[in-house]
Amino acid sequence: MTETTKKPVIRFSGFTEDWEEHEVGEVIEDYIEKTVIQNQYPVLTSSQQQGIVFQEEYFADRQVTTYDNIGYFVLPKGYFTYRSRSDTDVFVFNRNDLIDKGIISYYYPVFKPKNSDSNFLLRRLNHGMRAQLAMAAEGTGQKVLAHSKFKNMVFHIPSLLEQQEIGKFFDIFDNLITLQQRKCDKLKNIKKACLGKMFPQNGSNVPEIRFKGFTEVWEQRKLEEYLAVSSEKNTDDQYDKTDVLSVSGDYGIVNQIEFQGRSFAGASVSNYSVVHTGDVVYTKSPLNSNPFGIIKTNKGKTGIVSTLYAVYHPKENTFPNFVQTYFEQHARMNNYMNPLVNKGAKNDMKVSSENALKGFVVFPKYEEQKKISEFFEVIDNFIILHQRKLEKLKNLKKAFLDKMFV
Repeated sequence: MTETTKKPVIRFSGFTEDWEEHEVGEVIEDYIEKTVIQNQYPVLTSSQQQGIVFQEEYFADRQVTTYDNIGYFVLPKGYFTYRSRSDTDVFVFNRNDLIDKGIISYYYPVFKPKNSDSNFLLRRLNHGMRAQLAMAAEGTGQKVLAHSKFKNMVFHIPSLLEQQEIGKFFDIFDNLITLQQRKCDKLKNIKKACLGKMFPQNGSNVPEIRFKGFTEVWEQRKLEEYLAVSSEKNTDDQYDKTDVLSVSGDYGIVNQIEFQGRSFAGASVSNYSVVHTGDVVYTKSPLNSNPFGIIKTNKGKTGIVSTLYAVYHPKENTFPNFVQTYFEQHARMNNYMNPLVNKGAKNDMKVSSENALKGFVVFPKYEEQKKISEFFEVIDNFIILHQRKLEKLKNLKKAFLDKMFV
């Protein structure tokens, strides 16, 4: 698309005219109703990732507004808002599709469409204007986008009829994405429930739910009775940077280049640890839900990992995938590692590969380990399948946005 082009690459049949230049203020109308009593309506938050949400749900069951929210803006259903202050230069516009009326801080201007299609406007404001918004924002630390400056911005929009067609198209697309996201979330919740019910809890030596035919109690032993430290290194350079593995909380052990698009290895990988199929890796690095790191089993081909990772071979009494499944419940992983790990000044894990095995676990016999692992493998495959569908829909939407807007 050239600098002078005012037509998108992809259009609905029957639309040929150039998109016209307008100031934002020409197609929106401010709404300035304010609350007159405390907690007049539910308190809302406009988030960058989740849209309009209840504040107490977004901030983990606590309302973070001031105790006196009289004078806050009222946000009716179908009306727009955005947070005028940003720690970055990103500003996201959201529409209240949640409830009939809510209230929101006065840092969030409220407006409604005027002579424009609501579904179109929502996508137009969030696509193709980021650079303009960043330039208009002021401040050296926290960026502030004055509402008056926002309304003076110029953008291109088509006729109302074409807006309606485009808006309808993306509304359907977003509904498909929402449905697919719910499928993913439902599967993840099922897995989370199973991780609780199919493993012993609170000092018990049998789980609440188990497969038919298994009746023996699970045994409490040190993890070192199931895993052995691996000292195998890539000293002969059998493996190179294309074989470097990453350990992901969501996707397990994956090829680094395939997963992250490039290798982050140093000039030499001769001292890297070799990870065979079935080996277990402990990351020794904190993640959001796992401040003591994560444990994953290599279900793919042999590769290598940085010396920052601990690598273990499973012993004969251990089905490798079970070790990963056992530690996938965040509380179980954190409770196990907490007594074993000291955190350094840079939040790194101060624990040797040997000492990370000194804690106690409660495992069943090999055959039950295998049965449980196979069950969770099926769930994981369904989750991955639905996540891929979700990613495809999001990528497809992004491609359409790029081609259907000027």
